[in-house]
Amino acid sequence: MPSDRALRLRPVDGPFALTLKENNANRLHCLNAAAERAGLNRAMSFADARAFCPDLQSRPADPQGDDRFLQVLRRWATRYCPWVGFEGGDGLVLDITGSAHLFGGEAALLADIRQRLVRAGFTARLGLGDSRGAAWALARHGEGRAEPGQALAALETLPVAALRLDGDVVTALQRLGLRTIGELERTPRAPLARRFGPEPLLRLDQALGRQGEQIAPLAEPPHFGARLTLPEPIGLYDDVMAGTARLLEPLCARLKAEEAGARVLCLTLRRVDQAAQTVELRLARPLSDPARILPLFDRGLRAVEAGFGIDQLRLAATAVEPLPQRQLSHVAPNRRDRLDDLVTRLGTRIGLENIRRFLPAESHIPERGFLVAPAAWSEPEGGWSAPRPRPLRIFRPEPIAAAGAEPPRQFRWRRMALVTARATGPERIAPEWWLEDEAWRSGLRDYWMIETRQGRRLWLFHTPQSPGWFVQGEFA
Repeated sequence: MPSDRALRLRPVDGPFALTLKENNANRLHCLNAAAERAGLNRAMSFADARAFCPDLQSRPADPQGDDRFLQVLRRWATRYCPWVGFEGGDGLVLDITGSAHLFGGEAALLADIRQRLVRAGFTARLGLGDSRGAAWALARHGEGRAEPGQALAALETLPVAALRLDGDVVTALQRLGLRTIGELERTPRAPLARRFGPEPLLRLDQALGRQGEQIAPLAEPPHFGARLTLPEPIGLYDDVMAGTARLLEPLCARLKAEEAGARVLCLTLRRVDQAAQTVELRLARPLSDPARILPLFDRGLRAVEAGFGIDQLRLAATAVEPLPQRQLSHVAPNRRDRLDDLVTRLGTRIGLENIRRFLPAESHIPERGFLVAPAAWSEPEGGWSAPRPRPLRIFRPEPIAAAGAEPPRQFRWRRMALVTARATGPERIAPEWWLEDEAWRSGLRDYWMIETRQGRRLWLFHTPQSPGWFVQGEFA
């Protein structure tokens, strides 16, 4: 499935494989049919694969994207039956009991599944049986269907690996001469149980339908929404706020039960003329407290045009994030909550993306010692750690007329004549050789903190490799 998904986005002719880094080595993660015909297989190192097949084309694997796609595929498979679960990282298992006749029988259902997957660009291996184990064995090692009550006849010639056993157990059974499921079935059970434990016999009974095995479908994700239909239209601001408060109570209760917080709330107001207006509230932090959320709707609701009246309100959390419970302090008020609410209020006016904060960065270079991040999607971090004090204002280097490696006693900067009263330094900073930076091609820099008699406290640096003096910052 991963290779089919990658080729579906960007088709490639010839052998193709996805690579995944494991233990500092790139290995083949998933291959297409052409690569398998060339003699390649999973877990082979990429270097060996290129030696065997010089025409091999590859891309990095995306396991997270594959998981998300499998979630989408599982949802699509519910068109055939309501009971759909995962089977490994690239398979689905369906319990079609009672639903096969809706598609013309089991054979027609399998044909429809195959046709739709092939049309979408995926290679499918399908297996159908009375039990989950039989269907898995046929899909992975035989591909076909087992007639009702004839599971042994369909699985008899398949290898013992089709019973979903561990690799070491399969190897031990093969060394004893038990290579197929039929040979394992005809072997006395007591010696097998004493030597290998209950797992091989349990898997055999599950495949042959003697032992039941349930399919556990995934539950649908919770829906965070509430609706209020009014017997009489409303149009006053206070009435709309009261209706919004009634919707927030059950919505926030559901959020708290799931230990989640709303990040984006969408309030839809339907008027009696069937027109609708939407008020979107984007929060600086995930919240599940109705008392804090309700006042934040003030600006959006005041701009609503009620027309002849509003007869329905619908509130939904369109973006939700985990919000585990935390211990609240009764000693002092939570100032961070008030700051988050302020960011939300400002964000409704100018946009949350335009409210930013400075964060420290791991770099000795002054220009790279900080990051600018949106305040709503970042957390405040600790202070800057630097061996020497850094100026409050940093700007582009501005050259001054001076000679020698020692700080100048007198110099002119921005049309001001300045006299050095005290010089502290130097602090040598080397450029980061692994990054290409036009501003640091002059090489090393020796930084000095200069206190002038005129009251200016400047940050100067000298470049020994190409002699020159520059002003880059000013202390408060």
